Amino acid sequence: MLIKYLSLFSLIVLYSLMFIGGYVSAAGLGLTCPDWPLCPNGIFPNSEYFIEWVHRLIAAITGALIISTTISCWIIKNSSNKIKFTGTVSTILVITQITLGAIVIDLKLQALLVAIHLGIGIILFAMVLLTTIFAFGLNKIKVPPNA
Repeated sequence: MLIKYLSLFSLIVLYSLMFIGGYVSAAGLGLTCPDWPLCPNGIFPNSEYFIEWVHRLIAAITGALIISTTISCWIIKNSSNKIKFTGTVSTILVITQITLGAIVIDLKLQALLVAIHLGIGIILFAMVLLTTIFAFGLNKIKVPPNA
C-alpha cells in the first residue's frame, strides 16, 4: 500500500520538477545561481536566486522520493520483477540527472548537455510512470472482449 502512494507522489513531484525546470530554461534563469549545489547565500537564497533554488530543492526532494520508492520495491516481498526493474532504472536515472545537472551548471549551460539533461528527464518520467502503474496493479486490469 505504501509503495502505491510513494510512487504516485514521486510521479507528481517529478512532473512539478520538469515543469519548473522548463520554466527555468525558457526564462534563461539556469545560471542565476552559479554555484552548485547551493546558491551564493547558502541554504536560504535571496529573491535573486529563488526560482533556481526552488528547482534544486524540488530536485532533491524528487531524488529522495524516487530512491525511497526503489528501496520499497526491493523490500516488499511479493514485488514483481517489472516494478523492481523500473524502480531501479529510475534511481539510476535520477542519480544521473543530479550529476548531469551539476555538470550543466559547471559548464555554463552547454547546449548539448542541456538537451541530454532534458532527454534523460523524459526517460526518467516514463520509468517513474511505469513504476506507478505497476504499483497500482493497473497492468492487471482485464478488459472484457466485445460481445
